[in-house]
Amino acid sequence: MMNRQPSGNPGARTSARPVRPPRERGTWKAFALAALMHVLLGILLYHGVNWQNNTPAGAEAELWTDIPDLSAPTPRIAPPPAPPVRVQPAPPPAKDEDADIALQEKKRKQEAAARAAQLAEQQRAQQQAEQEAEAKRQQLAAQQAAQQAAAAAKAAQDKQKQADKQKQLAQQKLEQQKAAQQQAKEKQADAEKAEQQKEQADAKAKAQADAKAQAEKAQADAKAKAKAQADAQAKAKLDKERSARLAALQGQAGGGTNSSGDGLAKGGTGSGAGGTATSAGYAEKVQRRVRPNIVWAGETAGLETVVAVRCSPTGTLLSATIRRSSGNEQWDEAALRAVQRSDPMPVDTNGQAPSAFTITLRPAGG
Repeated sequence: MMNRQPSGNPGARTSARPVRPPRERGTWKAFALAALMHVLLGILLYHGVNWQNNTPAGAEAELWTDIPDLSAPTPRIAPPPAPPVRVQPAPPPAKDEDADIALQEKKRKQEAAARAAQLAEQQRAQQQAEQEAEAKRQQLAAQQAAQQAAAAAKAAQDKQKQADKQKQLAQQKLEQQKAAQQQAKEKQADAEKAEQQKEQADAKAKAQADAKAQAEKAQADAKAKAKAQADAQAKAKLDKERSARLAALQGQAGGGTNSSGDGLAKGGTGSGAGGTATSAGYAEKVQRRVRPNIVWAGETAGLETVVAVRCSPTGTLLSATIRRSSGNEQWDEAALRAVQRSDPMPVDTNGQAPSAFTITLRPAGG
């Protein structure tokens, strides 16, 4: 009997016993039927031989017949002899017939011996035929049994091969699933690694951008500082030139005129003294002229600078100085630069600009 594996567990270990072909169903039944047929055949043979060996009892009769030629081939199976016919015994022969009776008796005995020999030969041939038939049947049965055993072994081998093939397919499927899972894990790991690399690249790019922004800011600060220094130098030079021009004008006019003014406005308001009064809208003109020139990106709260301005009647800026500082030097410089960039100043309604006035400047939003 084959060793069956536990159901639901293709990977379970098989038994250590050798694999045997499965037992065919109905084998014992076939053996029993064959034994029964052999018994019946033996009974039939026994009764047939016994019936042929029994010599039938009958009356004696004289029969004249030719002696059979024993050299001729006898048939293998002879028909059973006919039942003897009871004949009335003949009257006792006369004395002169003794020789004939002896001859007839001798012939009868020869005929009986011939019949007995023929019957024995028939029985021997029949037994030999039956033995040959039995041997053939046994050989055929052995061949059939061998064929059945070979078929069973082949079926068992095919079944084992199919089981091995199914097991191999299951193993291959399991290996494919493992390979797919490994590929999925590797793909996920690659995705995570790519994500980390992307984050690192983004962080690096951001750091580079920050560094670049800081560098640009530092460069802009350096440029602004250099520009401020250049503006201060230009202012000093301009103030020097204006002072020289003012001295020349004062020398031409026979002396300078001291003027003073004050005002308060976001863009600029002014009032002047020295012989020329400003109109009500002059402060707005100054505001529109100076406001676009203010460049300031710092803080705005609490900053206020008063700039004193001196200009010619045509509006040419002669000088610009800080009258009252805001406390923030950078804002003061920005306010002074805005006034200097506004040269020439606008003229009043009378066609002339005030000779001196002040401008109060605050940063936008201050």
